[in-house]
Amino acid sequence: MEGIRLVFVFLFVLVMGSVQGQSKYAIHYKFKPQDAYSLDRPQEFLTAKAIERRDRYQIPLDSMDLPVSEKYISTISELTESMLYHISWFNASLVVATESQIQEIEALDFVEKVVYAAPIIGNGARLIQKIKKGFNLKLNLKNARVSSNVYDFQNGLLGIPEMHELGFKGEGITIAVFDAGFPDVNNIEAFSHLFENQRIVGGKDFVDLNNQNIFFKNQHGMNVLSAIASNKPGELVAGAPNSNYILCITEDTSSEYRIEEYNWVKAATYADSLGVDIINSSLGYFDFDDPTMDYTVSDLNGQIAIISRGADIAQNKGILVVTSAGNYGSVGESSVTAPADAHGILSIGAVNSSLERAGFSSRGPTADGRIKPELSTLGQGVYIYVRPNISVSQSSGTSFSAPQITALAAGLWQAKPEWTKDELIEALIQSGSQFESPDNLLGYGIPNFSRAYFGEVLNIENSEPEIKWKVFPNPLEGSIINVEFGNRLDASFLLINSTGTVIQSGEMSRESSQNPFEISTPNLPVGVYVLEVRDAATVKRIKLIKK
Repeated sequence: MEGIRLVFVFLFVLVMGSVQGQSKYAIHYKFKPQDAYSLDRPQEFLTAKAIERRDRYQIPLDSMDLPVSEKYISTISELTESMLYHISWFNASLVVATESQIQEIEALDFVEKVVYAAPIIGNGARLIQKIKKGFNLKLNLKNARVSSNVYDFQNGLLGIPEMHELGFKGEGITIAVFDAGFPDVNNIEAFSHLFENQRIVGGKDFVDLNNQNIFFKNQHGMNVLSAIASNKPGELVAGAPNSNYILCITEDTSSEYRIEEYNWVKAATYADSLGVDIINSSLGYFDFDDPTMDYTVSDLNGQIAIISRGADIAQNKGILVVTSAGNYGSVGESSVTAPADAHGILSIGAVNSSLERAGFSSRGPTADGRIKPELSTLGQGVYIYVRPNISVSQSSGTSFSAPQITALAAGLWQAKPEWTKDELIEALIQSGSQFESPDNLLGYGIPNFSRAYFGEVLNIENSEPEIKWKVFPNPLEGSIINVEFGNRLDASFLLINSTGTVIQSGEMSRESSQNPFEISTPNLPVGVYVLEVRDAATVKRIKLIKK
């Protein structure tokens, strides 16, 4: 019996030693010879929708669109333990190999370089705190509101209600969501329309290539998707319920290595082949379990990080990339994470319910001096679906501000299908609340559908007087708020506290437009609030301080 035990231990050590000698590598090739495929026959490796996007925006096909050479794949497969996948944009293969095998591969004349991507087993010497990436959900289960839906404030900031009233809910736009898992998406009623209308048009797990079930693993992807696609009135309605979706698992929450950046780029090529319009990425990379992989602030110029280079290729192919700016705001300036540093994309910061930068929201500029984030919206106290109770609760992070902008972009692109990706970005930026004075805290501010969609019309100067808008006294020391607002005799208001909860709402009326509306707040505690006032034509918001 003891002999059997010793044999087992010997075999275990032998096997583990063999496995531990293996790692994951990215093999980049110098060339891309083709026998089977040609740019003259793109239908053999791209969908009709992907080809149509290139034609519509006059984006020429190039060698990046072609698959990796079968000759190279055949040669490399004989020299490695296994092949994981191939990335056409990088002209690279991801493999499992030993150090000795890699030395042999590096000597091949068609190999440009080999990049160490991850160990096979083990989580490394340190574990990166996933809170920085947005994976630690800070929940507030007190989700009751007064006379309103819990999602009214976050949607109202972006003009989602006005977008929906005009019939724009993302129809015809394909959105890819790259994240860590999508558990219960197939069971939550607010997502049922995606299945009933066959709106999930693709999905893959690029972390575990043998896993065929994307409705599994970490809930972060489900949380993010709920901020884009939910459609259960009275519980949670997001901006783009009528879009099509591609759901990709690229993030391994158990560890942090460069392989996850390659997973992201592989997912982008997959989504591109299916004709994706928008990629939502509530992920960010800066430091890793292997310190030799860490980026520095000077690396964040949009040209060095693997994932940022992938995002740059995506945007050059007409795809809108929307990514979270990161949750490293406490570090100070230049704290965005890759791929937020990429060119030609939208990185999204977070504000709180007082419309000020959330403390965790990463700041610009990039290493080459560009403003980041480009845009911001509510990211502290966002209403999303969470597990295990499958309920709507509040959570915080730029992970949840980015998908709201993705939904807004989808509706706006449906409304303006003639716009290119760059024209869409320009319209969103010009609609920002601080477009005239951008900074590296909120970028160009909070965008809005009406300002983006009607921008040209709204900017036409005319003889009409400017809408009256004044709230006084502010700061408020008594109980009566006076509101000068427009010329109508009736309006409504919401008073929202610092957690995003509507604590008072109601209708207002007056006998003359020369008189201000009055709001009585007899028991309003000391604090900072947002007052929203609207009539049939206009919505205004202001920060209100109660002393």
